[in-house]
Amino acid sequence: MRPLAAVQRWLFRLGRDEQVPIVLTQRRIFIVPTRGGIVFAIVLAVMLIGAINYNLSLGHALIFLLAGLGIVAMVHTFHNLFGLRLTPARAEAVFAGESAYFPLAIDNTRPQPRRALEFAFSHQPVVRAEVPPAGRATVAIPHAAPRRGRLDPGRITLTSRYPLGLFRAWSYLHPTFSCIVYPRPIRTPLPPAASTAHADSRHGEGGLEDFAGLRPRQASDPTRHIAWKAVARRSDEQPLLVKEFAGGAADELWLDWALTPESGRPTIR
Repeated sequence: MRPLAAVQRWLFRLGRDEQVPIVLTQRRIFIVPTRGGIVFAIVLAVMLIGAINYNLSLGHALIFLLAGLGIVAMVHTFHNLFGLRLTPARAEAVFAGESAYFPLAIDNTRPQPRRALEFAFSHQPVVRAEVPPAGRATVAIPHAAPRRGRLDPGRITLTSRYPLGLFRAWSYLHPTFSCIVYPRPIRTPLPPAASTAHADSRHGEGGLEDFAGLRPRQASDPTRHIAWKAVARRSDEQPLLVKEFAGGAADELWLDWALTPESGRPTIR
């Protein structure tokens, strides 16, 4: 492990949270001024220099009032996260290419509401939530699922800039989240069902004696029907071709009303 990564892991407690619920104590919450908070401090410093230079007592009072307001805002920003209890839940399986949603229950044990909470995985959309006083709320945090298999979304960043946006408080959460990502179903429709054998006929594959032509290969076609000579002459952009045969079958084709799609059925009155 690189020294910088080791320092970050120790400083920000980036290990996986094995115990649930996850309780945000003061050692898990970090707070820094935002860009607006830095500008606010610079403006107060300039105002203080002007008040000292011109000996303005009301200017000093205004500056100390605004500075006290900034300190109170910092305390409220920190307490907006302090004491939260977070419990992860099981994520539902999705198909490849969709977004997986990881539920997280938020319990507020204090009589004050928790406002403007932001949850997000790394480089993923942000979800905002509010928790009522001594209440519970549930958020579903999205994460892209581009490939099939088991998805480990990583750690969650919980952020708050409430109430004035002068400070940013955040905490890292890394519960034992995981999600199953299934392969995406093919969009190509399946070929029609094979003909059903009559009582006094032999069951076949619709005729395998006379060559009838070539057609694009579908996922359900066996590899033994691929026209390999045509494949050798094709370009990379063209699909695989399979052989079609006709004749020599004694099967009868029965049309089943239940197999037809509902959208294409005619209305019977």
